[in-house]
Amino acid sequence: MRQTYQKTRIVFLQDMMISLLASLLSILLVRWLSEPIPRFTLMIVKCMAVSLAGTVTGILLSGEHKVIRRFSTVRSMAKVILMVLVKEVFLIILFVSGLVRLPGAYAVLAILADSMLTCGIIVYIRVTARLLMQPSRDIKTQASSRTALVAGTGAASVQLASDLEKDGYSVAGLITKQAAMAGRVISDYVVYFCEDESGVARLQWQLGGIDCIFFPNEEPPAESSAKQGDNIQQREGMAFAGHFIKRSFDVGMSALLLLIFSPVIAICALMVKWEDGGPVIFSQERIGRGGKPFNIHKFRSMRVDAESAGSPALYSGEQDPRLTRTGRFLRAHHLDELPQLWNVLRGDMSFIGYRPERQYYIDQIMARNSRYRYLYQIRPGVTSYATLYNGYTDTLEKMLTRLDLDLYYLRNHSVLFDAKVLGLTFLSIISGKKF
Repeated sequence: MRQTYQKTRIVFLQDMMISLLASLLSILLVRWLSEPIPRFTLMIVKCMAVSLAGTVTGILLSGEHKVIRRFSTVRSMAKVILMVLVKEVFLIILFVSGLVRLPGAYAVLAILADSMLTCGIIVYIRVTARLLMQPSRDIKTQASSRTALVAGTGAASVQLASDLEKDGYSVAGLITKQAAMAGRVISDYVVYFCEDESGVARLQWQLGGIDCIFFPNEEPPAESSAKQGDNIQQREGMAFAGHFIKRSFDVGMSALLLLIFSPVIAICALMVKWEDGGPVIFSQERIGRGGKPFNIHKFRSMRVDAESAGSPALYSGEQDPRLTRTGRFLRAHHLDELPQLWNVLRGDMSFIGYRPERQYYIDQIMARNSRYRYLYQIRPGVTSYATLYNGYTDTLEKMLTRLDLDLYYLRNHSVLFDAKVLGLTFLSIISGKKF
């Protein structure tokens, strides 16, 4: 089935903007490496105008925006290269004609840099989109597998851990009573220090729950008897430096994006107000870090009487009859989430975490899986690892699947993991993936 991952007109505009950005970066690279260039601003204007003409011509001649499949092919990549070649011909004519005067070596550098950046960025987005569109069955299976620890650090323990993973367990690491071994890595398994049951209880919080502990040397597996505890202030696994980097990024980036997107925020607010005259911002109580409630903010996308029946109702997708016309547009392009930048700046949320829920639904989740409370160790997020692969949750079963993925994130989160989730979320949005 030849499904596009986005409408062709959006792909056209997306590739055109990437091409112009590549041209601008190439010109700035030449300027950085060369001597001062007379009338440099005028040169930029000329180059960008010719780049735009060449890009549009190349896209129309190659038809590269019409062969974008959910699983990108060699044919689509070849058409991207053809589009880039047409664009570079336009730029070569510009330099040869003398309308833009650059020494030969710098002109060649500009052409090479422009073609590599244009082709590289577009192909990277296509290939990444292909990976994102693949079925996430394996990821969900891994996230929902039973979590185990293996006692000991010897060869028998490592072999047992390997065998357990083949049987479908998710081995979180090895445990030992030797404090000097804590933090070491043996055959890709992290070693944790557990002197007694209180140590296992701490790991319960850090790893989002442990189903069982296995012992080598043919000893029967023993189910974890650690007490669950009620202290939800236990620090999660990320080191202090990671916390500092993550929070610094949240504050700096949310402040910057609020400034950059202020015109877009103003336009969205006017659109919401103009449609039905109701409130612009929709605020709702959610449960965040430490189990404490906070008010999450969004642009209102539904009618004012959306929950007039009295009981909470989940969003059921683009065809939800409660959506306003403006709200449907805002949700489709994720613009309704922009006010959450204020939640991030305040510290209620982070860019990456787990999606916060209302107490009404948390109670239902906890009745089926009490591990939800482990999530209280971290701030909820504007986006999450679970959102990438589970999308919006309109049923309790999807919420339970999302919890498995959130706990997987809790066990593995780090600065690099957050960067990966943020990057994949950005690529999901621009590639048109619905979630």
